[in-house]
Amino acid sequence: MANHKSALKRIRSNNAKRLRNKYYHKTARNAVKVLRNTTAKKEASEMLPKVVSMLDKLAKRNIIHKNKAANLKSSLTVHVNNLK
Repeated sequence: MANHKSALKRIRSNNAKRLRNKYYHKTARNAVKVLRNTTAKKEASEMLPKVVSMLDKLAKRNIIHKNKAANLKSSLTVHVNNLK
């Protein structure tokens, strides 16, 4: 267990940050899933910039790796471009 006041505070703040990061990550994953399952081109092309923005923010905050964000953005863009 922690021996210092600052360590106890760090434990509390780490837990709050962990929950916040988990929320952002799960929200982005759900958005990616919805976009992948979309078959209407117009709807998907409207959704794509929002999802890309979410992924960029996750990568900027080091919640996901920047290469993973790039791979997801690339595959989603290909998916949207292949829709009719």
